[in-house]
Amino acid sequence: MTATVRAVVFDLGGVITESPMLAFAAYEREAGLPEGLIRRLNSTDPDTNAWARYERNELDVEGFVDTFEAEALAAGHRVDARRVLAALAGEVRPEMVEAVRRLRAAGLPLGMVSNNIAPMERTGRLGELIGLFDAVVESSVEGVRKPEPEIYRRTLDRLSAAVGRELAFADCAYLDDLGINLKPARALGMHTIKVADPAEALAELTALVGFPLT
Repeated sequence: MTATVRAVVFDLGGVITESPMLAFAAYEREAGLPEGLIRRLNSTDPDTNAWARYERNELDVEGFVDTFEAEALAAGHRVDARRVLAALAGEVRPEMVEAVRRLRAAGLPLGMVSNNIAPMERTGRLGELIGLFDAVVESSVEGVRKPEPEIYRRTLDRLSAAVGRELAFADCAYLDDLGINLKPARALGMHTIKVADPAEALAELTALVGFPLT
């Protein structure tokens, strides 16, 4: 196989770990809330809502809880925002971690760009996983978030600096589970892969890097 890309950038939640959408849906069923309510709240005024402001570190936990619950109430529902936050911790997908390890062993520059609510722990299992990446860019640290184009530019700059050579967007594959995050990356020139089924996503990535990942 012939390689099309020479660097790979991953999202975390919904790509390397299970999607929080599954946990959101479980909470909605448990609490008797309409299916998809949390996703709808998160996509309403997506640049200024509680979630966006929290991921840019413009709100602390208490501020997010108050604002998100107010948004839900305005939509006609009572939501426990702390329970929503607890749903963010997803299980690691072993096949994705194996693919990351194979990419690293082959010498490809690896980046991670994540919308998150607090800086990631650099210890334990998550710390070990993060240690596989040359550059990690977090919305809660940067004050910008996906799908803002600036966060992709910062990721490319950090990855280039980390490996000591200039990389272009066209050199990179980017995996995310949300189309809204893939669109600006694709517009910048990245080769994008939407992760719905991990096996299918890894097959697409295999074709781009030119060697097997499973």
